[in-house]
Amino acid sequence: MQTKIKVGIIGAAGYTGGELIRLLLHHPNVQINAAISRSNTGKPVYAVHTDLFGETELQFTNEYVNSDVLFLCLPHKESKTWLEEHTVSDTTKIIDLGNDFRLDGNFSKGEFIYGLSEINWESIKKTNYVANPGCFATAIQLALLPLAQEKLLNKVYTTGITGATGAGQQLQPTSHFSWRTNNISAYKTLSHQHVPEICQTLEHFNKQKVHLEFIPWRGDFTRGIFTSSTVETYLSLESVYAIYETYYKNNPFVFVSHNTIDLKQVVNTNKCLIHIEKQGEQVVIHSIIDNLIKGASGQAIQNMNIMMGWEPTLGLKLKASAF
Repeated sequence: MQTKIKVGIIGAAGYTGGELIRLLLHHPNVQINAAISRSNTGKPVYAVHTDLFGETELQFTNEYVNSDVLFLCLPHKESKTWLEEHTVSDTTKIIDLGNDFRLDGNFSKGEFIYGLSEINWESIKKTNYVANPGCFATAIQLALLPLAQEKLLNKVYTTGITGATGAGQQLQPTSHFSWRTNNISAYKTLSHQHVPEICQTLEHFNKQKVHLEFIPWRGDFTRGIFTSSTVETYLSLESVYAIYETYYKNNPFVFVSHNTIDLKQVVNTNKCLIHIEKQGEQVVIHSIIDNLIKGASGQAIQNMNIMMGWEPTLGLKLKASAF
């Protein structure tokens, strides 16, 4: 019988922290021993994540206890500070869902490995420290990695739309129901914080600079990301599909579709679906993920599974909402 490991979640009251709790409660090899939230200490977890009423009696705490795996679900730029202020065992595996270590993995106890398992599987297996990719970064990189591997990228034009949960749980004018409903807007045009992260990965494989122009959009839905990336290529559509199907042939979560794709196919799952279209010399690669699962908490659990030497799909065989 598998002995359950102890898992701690720092920032457990937010969207990604709550999603981790939901998934880990049903993971066969895991016991949550600390759900840490400074502002909700002493409250039952279901007081914040109300859908978990009847699922768990776990309470929020503000005291870190030693864990086998530690998930950091803190606001960006706060993970380094938390690690500096707390003593964590050298044997604890740390997965940071913030952006503190994505571009620079330097850490006093060892280097954080960029947690896109589709390229860093072997390195993730051997490390104790993983920097989980950003949500848009995950969707866009998975859409473009096969072309980067073939050194076919130069200029890339990408648009992407994300749900309200992509903005975090803290209320702000653009996440308020009355603003979001029946509304769409662009934000951080050509200046999104995930662009350096994306280009760093793609250029490593492409062996030349990638000029990515990215326009993100806010959508009037709760969760999910849909991106479309346009690239110029002389290859036929059939040849492009062959590159993608070969690249993702044995991947447990990334699937290449010859049919059009839509968000409901991936919401509430750890899957990424890719669809490709071509007109003239312009090829468009569409990719879809759930921003809170494959784009955050599900990918973090996938990385934990790899770090622990478990089947990567463990605890992540999830059903899409469909309708």
